[in-house]
Amino acid sequence: MEAAPRPAALTALRHATAASHGAIESLLRLDAQIDRDRYAAILCGFDVFLSAWEPAVMSALPERLHGGFMARSRRAFLHQDLATLGLERTPAAAAALPNLPSRAAAFGSMYVIEGSALGGQVIARQLAGRFGEGKGTGSAYFLGWGDLTGRMWREFREQLEIEVGTDPVDLEAACVAAVQTFDALASTVRARLDEPLVLAA
Repeated sequence: MEAAPRPAALTALRHATAASHGAIESLLRLDAQIDRDRYAAILCGFDVFLSAWEPAVMSALPERLHGGFMARSRRAFLHQDLATLGLERTPAAAAALPNLPSRAAAFGSMYVIEGSALGGQVIARQLAGRFGEGKGTGSAYFLGWGDLTGRMWREFREQLEIEVGTDPVDLEAACVAAVQTFDALASTVRARLDEPLVLAA
């Protein structure tokens, strides 16, 4: 019996982003050995990026998708972590951003952040021994939606296949945007790792 073919958009995105995905994992090194200052700088980098990225995605999506997109945002968890660690939020203007000229490009970019929510479940378990487990310990962003994350990822994958489809032009746009998103996020986080932390007053 032949195996069912894998969804076209998901497969294309996984292949296109493999190198960039590996590069950002090597940069972040989010494991039980990470120290507080490095972890805090990474969270600041994510805050900088997402503060600019979410409005950019909203601009590229049709209005019918705005509510669903914002309902999946994990920025509130990130802000909770920054407050727990006693850090100030950083203005969004410092973020690098991918180019999002179309709905397909927006979904390619969203693939990166939605996928990071799934990977965040593993990261949260690794961080539990270092910073504690739960939303009040500084790991709320990676814990995210917790047990709901798997279902939300499956829902996103289904929508990804509908919105991007199999058209070669749309697939290429999605893949280019996904690679740019990984690279922009890595660039933004790297900049924060090179700067001193700013404590809240």
